[in-house]
Amino acid sequence: MSARRFHHPDTSGVFTFSAETESEIAWWETKYPAERRQSAVIPALWIAQKQNGGWLSEPALRAVADRLGMSYIRVYEVATFYTMFNLEPVGKFHLQVCGTTPCMLRGAEKLKSVCERKIGPKGKPSGGGTFSWVEVECLGACVNAPMVQINDYYYEDLSVETLEQIIEDLAAGLNPAPGPYVKRQASAPEGAATSLTDPSLYDGSRAAPLTSIPGAPTSDGGKGA
Repeated sequence: MSARRFHHPDTSGVFTFSAETESEIAWWETKYPAERRQSAVIPALWIAQKQNGGWLSEPALRAVADRLGMSYIRVYEVATFYTMFNLEPVGKFHLQVCGTTPCMLRGAEKLKSVCERKIGPKGKPSGGGTFSWVEVECLGACVNAPMVQINDYYYEDLSVETLEQIIEDLAAGLNPAPGPYVKRQASAPEGAATSLTDPSLYDGSRAAPLTSIPGAPTSDGGKGA
């Protein structure tokens, strides 16, 4: 894993949490003991990134450090370790193209070519700041490969044509639906089920009630049947 650094250092700017984001961070703090409130650093960084237009500036990191009573370097260590945190400006629509093995075998290289052609060089916002894209490692949707994450949503089972259309729709102010772009529900088989097609094999309603747990101790000191 390569080291990540700020590409656009901004030490003179000011970042202040809004009332809404301050409330969100306060909610996350309640999930941890008072003496462990620094454990909220990851959600706090995510909230700061959302407020800051999709990336973390140095002032944003310092605001998180001050808010949680942490040293700046500790917050910096977290932000530079996790690739979910962007250390340079991104477009309004930030595309993360999965390039790991399942997606690569299913056409990720073609999707990257679409991004290069429709958006521009990897890692640089388009001229108007509408789009940016990067290649990332596995996003956990291997069964729906190839896929792209756009901001907070997954677009799956993509082809050259469907990704081109999604980018064009976003540019036109439309909201293309996330999820699979083939005829399937979530990660179910395309078309219809291909296994366990006989309900009698897995319909739990037909099973006899379980009166005891096999092998478990019973009240009389014996073992269940």
